[in-house]
Amino acid sequence: MKLLAFVPIKGTLLLTLGILLGYFFKIPIGLCLGLLLASLATLGYVFIRKDYKSQKFDSTAGATVIILGIFTYLQNQPIQYDHHFSKIAKSESALIRIKIRDVLKPNAFSQNYLASVLTVDDKKTVGKILVNQPRDSASNTLMVDQELFVQTRVSEIKPPVNPHQFDFKGYMGHLGVHHSMKLSGDNFISLPNPSRTFLGYAQQIRTNIIETLEQKEFGAEQLSIIQALLLGERTNISEETYSNYIDAGAVHILAVSGLHIGILLLLIQFLLKPLHRIPFGKKIGLFLTVFLLWAFAFIAGLSPSIIRACAMFTFVAYAMYLNRPSNSFNILALSMFFILLVINPNLLFQVGFQMSYAAVFAIVWIYPLLQRWWYPKNKVLRYVWQLLSVSIAAQLGVLPISLFYFHQFPGLFFISNLLIVPFLGLILGMGIGIILLSLLDIAPTPLISLYNKIIGFMNQIIGWIARQEAFVFKSISFDDVQLLLGYLLIGSLIYGFSKTNFKRVMLFLGLLLMFQLYTVYQEFESRGKKETIILHQIKNSVVFDRNGNKLDVLTPDTTSAKSWVDSYGVQERIEQTKYLLLKNSYMLKGRTFQVVDSSGIYMPKDSQTIFLIVESPKINLERFILETKPHEIIADGSNFPSFIESWKATCEKYDIPFHYTGEMGYYAFDIE
Repeated sequence: MKLLAFVPIKGTLLLTLGILLGYFFKIPIGLCLGLLLASLATLGYVFIRKDYKSQKFDSTAGATVIILGIFTYLQNQPIQYDHHFSKIAKSESALIRIKIRDVLKPNAFSQNYLASVLTVDDKKTVGKILVNQPRDSASNTLMVDQELFVQTRVSEIKPPVNPHQFDFKGYMGHLGVHHSMKLSGDNFISLPNPSRTFLGYAQQIRTNIIETLEQKEFGAEQLSIIQALLLGERTNISEETYSNYIDAGAVHILAVSGLHIGILLLLIQFLLKPLHRIPFGKKIGLFLTVFLLWAFAFIAGLSPSIIRACAMFTFVAYAMYLNRPSNSFNILALSMFFILLVINPNLLFQVGFQMSYAAVFAIVWIYPLLQRWWYPKNKVLRYVWQLLSVSIAAQLGVLPISLFYFHQFPGLFFISNLLIVPFLGLILGMGIGIILLSLLDIAPTPLISLYNKIIGFMNQIIGWIARQEAFVFKSISFDDVQLLLGYLLIGSLIYGFSKTNFKRVMLFLGLLLMFQLYTVYQEFESRGKKETIILHQIKNSVVFDRNGNKLDVLTPDTTSAKSWVDSYGVQERIEQTKYLLLKNSYMLKGRTFQVVDSSGIYMPKDSQTIFLIVESPKINLERFILETKPHEIIADGSNFPSFIESWKATCEKYDIPFHYTGEMGYYAFDIE
């Protein structure tokens, strides 16, 4: 099948190319708008001349879609506008009016929200901001649509300060959020009677449903899974349960997305089938199907994953209504084009979006090939093989992305999918029924007890699979080049599997050789790499001394340093790690490196000495500088912030380089 022969597929690829160009290159939005208008005018001129079957029309249309992609991306970056709030809120005394748009999952320190900034000192603004509310000051959780007046400092979200740390700044940037603010007990007031939005009504309905379910006799873990399965609310799932679903390869069950919407579509189609017997029944059925799909999306919170799934299956429902052979790739491309163009082009850079479309694309492509390869005559065996084929196809589609982002692979994914997915329709159907009956206050207690046992049994199955640690492959090094080669390799494998010949086999073997050679080269490079770096960790000091694939971790607290060791070790292909106590003095290629801890003891050295100050020692830094004449002074996250400001000012006074890891990131020694 020549996919590029289909207009929706070509259009989606060109739109995606335009979004990527807008992301990687700084193109003025005014210039882009001018080019878009010019290309549209040219396209209209060619169309009026009825020359739309020529190569000129195709080229102009392709260029127009690319420019449209660039413009769409730029238009969805409010930070570039002059009335973005960050260009107006310059002082801490600015009065900022915000509207809560989403309640995020809390962490150990704060409850977090996404909010739109409406005004700054009564000036209308645009842009979204991350709002942090410390738990000790959060008497009540804020609600979607709630409006506040806040008087506080707006800060840029900081980039990662340690190597291979999760890039929270980049993640939030893909959501269009670049700044944050902190709420305290006395720097904000809540406004009465704020205007309501669809998202606010959706959260209110979801909250009412959750409060109703909490009054029923559900176990805590079961209730958290029910909220995730049916309402898209995953904030209450325990870390242990969530980790079990990840290790079992079944975490997709907890995210309301394509799998759930697809099953829901089949249930709705089955229930509405009697309508086909009446006049205009099929049209009524289509309308009700689309309405019910989006009603479910509304109640489940209209998250990006739900929106893209509903958009895709709306096209599927229309194709089913037409009752004619439809190209699944066209449906997939149309939904992706619609989502990126109309809803938000930033979704292209989100992991969930990438994995969702990779999985569905792989199922559409690979599943039919597996069914043609083997089609059992036995009905039970055929059903099992169909489920297994879907699972294999989806895992092949997301495998490189999973390895790139998460560095692990659940070896028993097919077991969890075989045991859970066949009954997911029953679980979803029962859950929706129980919610409706509970809202009417007529849900039978035996039915609730049965559903509670079903969810508990599902958790037990997932827990048992996750405990088979020998089949959960973790800490897999996988970089962006391997990501690209991985998809090329899988593509060539399926290409050769569909029709085996010499050229296709050689293509697969050639890509396999390239993948292996690159992996061996990366291993060779890692063995020759040496570096010594000081990391930033609050209330702890961590120094990495790397020699090839061996890593010495110098720290007084090994437990808290382990997370940094794990992420660094995976990305840098470390094979052996040793923990050592941080001593007072070291030699690095002829240069002295001295640690000054809480005891305040130090030894005057020559002017080439680099000093690391830890644990907030009570020293007179001016006298210290005069006595030691340091080459450079470093302060890490184990020091009090108030001390840092004082040391920084003193170093500036004496023209001594000062490096604070909390602001400038980790410190790498130049030991060459």
